[in-house]
Amino acid sequence: MVFTYTHGARRTGYEPKGSLVKRRWIAGAIGVLAVALAACAPGGGASEQGDKAGGDKVTLSLWSWRVEDVKAYEKILATFEKSHPKIHVEFKPFQATEYPNILATGLSGTAGPDVAQLKSYGGLQPLVEAGQLVPLDGKVEALSGFDAKLLEGAKGHKDGKIYGVPFAYQTLQVLYNKKLFGDNGIQPPATWDDMIAAAGKLKAAGITPFAVAAGPDATWTLPIVHEIFGNARYGSTKFRDALLRGEKKFTDPDFTASIKLIKDLEPYFPKDVVAVKIPDVQALFATGKAAMYPTGSFDLAPVLAANPSLDLGVFQVPPPPGSPVTTPVTPGWADGSFGVNAKSAHQAEALELVKWMATPEFGQLYASELKQLSAVPGVTPPDPLLAEMAKNYAANGAPYTLLVDFRYGQPNGDAVFRDEVQKMLAGQTDPKAVAESVQKGVGQWFKPGN
Repeated sequence: MVFTYTHGARRTGYEPKGSLVKRRWIAGAIGVLAVALAACAPGGGASEQGDKAGGDKVTLSLWSWRVEDVKAYEKILATFEKSHPKIHVEFKPFQATEYPNILATGLSGTAGPDVAQLKSYGGLQPLVEAGQLVPLDGKVEALSGFDAKLLEGAKGHKDGKIYGVPFAYQTLQVLYNKKLFGDNGIQPPATWDDMIAAAGKLKAAGITPFAVAAGPDATWTLPIVHEIFGNARYGSTKFRDALLRGEKKFTDPDFTASIKLIKDLEPYFPKDVVAVKIPDVQALFATGKAAMYPTGSFDLAPVLAANPSLDLGVFQVPPPPGSPVTTPVTPGWADGSFGVNAKSAHQAEALELVKWMATPEFGQLYASELKQLSAVPGVTPPDPLLAEMAKNYAANGAPYTLLVDFRYGQPNGDAVFRDEVQKMLAGQTDPKAVAESVQKGVGQWFKPGN
């Protein structure tokens, strides 16, 4: 909006007719201009819009890396707005690969979000150290009832303060096609040998046993595949605790043996696995050309969206021979949380939103609309497979060690591991060298006990 005006006659004790009216009009125009400029000024990623009736409704900006979830979040947030009529929430997603840099830039200035979807563990730490988030300790009372394992993902690594309300957790296991199992006389495996025998039978029938990708876009899934098959073999939680105390290293024989499992299973992966992309394996499994899919709970919804008629089951991998752990485990981690921008101009309203995100109402909506495992205590997944995953994690949960504990420095352990495992599958290195590379990488920054 632009206003143009000229100065009136110089005052000499004489006021031309109408000049008082003109001065009052100019003053009013300047006042309107000031209000307009104030409304356009940057400030925490949101502005007090004011409804058409001139109310004081506040619009909050909520940033996310989930572009595929727009419709679900609009429905979820509409429920929040019904009970908070003075607050409107705009959900603004970005591409996941670009989101960390976009968020860091937004939070460092005045044009960032009011509430942000935050990565967990090492992905959260740079924002904490930069002072860009509001500590939620004592501000969101419901957090005291959350699972301590999930809260770890929302805490500062050094100060131990909570900076986000966890929204989901992911579990790792094997999805399987019940029809293919039934057609080939296969039952969910009770032992490692059962699983290998089933894989051999499926391969002989022309069916890919395990849908695994190790192509350029898929290396991030290789540590996940390793956790599913190897967590029990390297010693699970006890090994992780020994690592953090400095009593063991990644070069430990048990960890090396867990890496070798991936190489041993390669004959049951898709042909030329180092060239296979994620869409390839998802299509392979969704179309019934692969019988088993070692993956996270996050993949259930996309697989069923691709083929709603699939009759799926889920199983925990039986411990391999020589495992220090003799019962199946379900590795998992806190997926992320929602936190408040320290520079938000509307922190009170932003806190109202994240408080609501800690309630069963939000948790149930999240689980239902997004087909994900909600981190809110007491929420029951409506999907029976998700409910089974949640039950397995509650009974036999284990940390995804490289993600939970070894992403706080550079090079991060997860990144080193995935690149080295891809080389191993390409025949360029071996399990012992993979373990040595991971230890050398994290050894540049990780100090036991810190």
